[in-house]
Amino acid sequence: MITTVVAAVCALALGLFFTWLLKRRRHIEPGEPITNSDLTSPMETPAVLLLAFVLVVAAESYSAADEAARVEANVVDHFFEVSEFAPEPAARVLQGSTVCYARAVPAHEWPNMEEGSGTSPKPSVWSTRFRAVFEEIGAADPVFETLVEMDARRSEARSERVAQSVPAILEILYWFMVITLAVTVMAFAFNLPARKRAVEVATLVVLTTLFTLRLLLIRDVDRRVG
Repeated sequence: MITTVVAAVCALALGLFFTWLLKRRRHIEPGEPITNSDLTSPMETPAVLLLAFVLVVAAESYSAADEAARVEANVVDHFFEVSEFAPEPAARVLQGSTVCYARAVPAHEWPNMEEGSGTSPKPSVWSTRFRAVFEEIGAADPVFETLVEMDARRSEARSERVAQSVPAILEILYWFMVITLAVTVMAFAFNLPARKRAVEVATLVVLTTLFTLRLLLIRDVDRRVG
């Protein structure tokens, strides 16, 4: 976060400095050689489109992780209720294990996902207990098939949640966007008019702030899962 802000501020400052240093620029006349504005303008639109595209990708990944976590929570809740119909003592063991699993996911696995470590062995201890109890119940019991099916749905939702915890935006792509932002801001600043440019400078500061906030938003959304 700090690096992104520093890069944007330095780019803005450097662009304004070079504009002040070279404020006696000539206007474009027919037949004159290509200008800095001609070189930098084609880069501005792709930079904005790249930011928009990456933001959509990060938002979709966040939405998928949120949906997977929601499905997992609903399945676990339903699993707890259905476990009541299992024969004793299997019903009591399943319900107790379900509560422990539901507590282990946010307490242990979500922090791991935030750090990029993926799954945690703590919830797996209780999901393994589920299967051990299934063996004790046996396939002949009417509730056996329902419990096994729900456990499979829980496992799929958990796998999807963990898979979506991997950042959708590659680190190299993010830093490419930071560099693109810095160059774009410098290009804007360098091509400001030499005189009566207070409004243009204010507009550039606002645009730089918006671009920077968008990058930080992408970074934050891409890291927040579970």
